[in-house]
Amino acid sequence: PSRPPAGATSVLAGLYGPAEVKGSRELPDRAALEVLLRPKVGLPGVMERSREQLLRGTCEAVVLGGLHPRSAITLVLQVLSDGGSLLSCCLNAACLALLDSGVPLSALFCGVTCALGADGTVILDPTTRQEQDARAILTFAIDSAERKVLAASSKGSCSVEEMQQCLAAAQRAADTIFGFYRDCVRRKYSKS
Repeated sequence: PSRPPAGATSVLAGLYGPAEVKGSRELPDRAALEVLLRPKVGLPGVMERSREQLLRGTCEAVVLGGLHPRSAITLVLQVLSDGGSLLSCCLNAACLALLDSGVPLSALFCGVTCALGADGTVILDPTTRQEQDARAILTFAIDSAERKVLAASSKGSCSVEEMQQCLAAAQRAADTIFGFYRDCVRRKYSKS
């Protein structure tokens, strides 16, 4: 099969809860948050488990779980297609699912992936091919309140200056993504 074109990464997000929880998962002071990442084919592996941790940590940073103690919130992310920048797509799908569900949040967040080319050029939202050719790939989870980094993932090597350059580009791109979120919400509620 041919490789998907640029922008062809898609993730389906489903959010369940807040629901009653019993036993060891119950937290007395806040909601227990679980994130499950399902690959397009096969069973989840080490890569999915690592991404689940980053996704859960990012969600926990903004979910006001104290408003739903002794409950569970489960977020399931199913990869439909991967044309590159998958982790940032998962972050964006997770945030939109939380927003759509009405779970109380302190802020929104978005994911931005940057690839560093061999010559040091920064490529935003890289395709699978661009990721394969990159010297480093960095993904940032950025909050909407102060544009601060909630989580980061990197693969490959880059200098501190290059990382800062990627972060600055990601923070600028975050403005566009948050604008997209606003448009999505506006479209949804203008129909009802």
